[in-house]
Amino acid sequence: MDPQRRMKKIGTLNTHLSWVIAGMGHLERLVICDSGLPIPKGKRVVDLALAPNIPRFIDTLRVVLEELEVEGAVVAEEMERRSNGVYGQLRATLDGVPVLAISHEAFKQLSAGGDVVAFVRTGEATPYANVMLISGVTFG
Repeated sequence: MDPQRRMKKIGTLNTHLSWVIAGMGHLERLVICDSGLPIPKGKRVVDLALAPNIPRFIDTLRVVLEELEVEGAVVAEEMERRSNGVYGQLRATLDGVPVLAISHEAFKQLSAGGDVVAFVRTGEATPYANVMLISGVTFG
């Protein structure tokens, strides 16, 4: 596609991430993760990581939320204690979205499930900076 014809006004400019979000159905899951989360073999990955902390987890989450309707989220319970403030930023960004906290081991097992359509790997170097977003619907 001719770069001059790309005139998207909001959300991600990353073609692959935009395609993943546009194709999601109700209750499917998208994992936004730090650079260290093990991603199960065979899972789709949109790898945005460029260098340590580029891009940041929270910045990536904010951009995704411009496009994706989210009705729930799952995090590792360790995130609240060990993420150096990222958990507070996540809660503020997900304003009003129910967040379920489970163990990190359970998070990794759940993220290997069939409802996860893709992993978005950031450059985040903060421990436990991972969230599983559960897609909602924009109508009634």
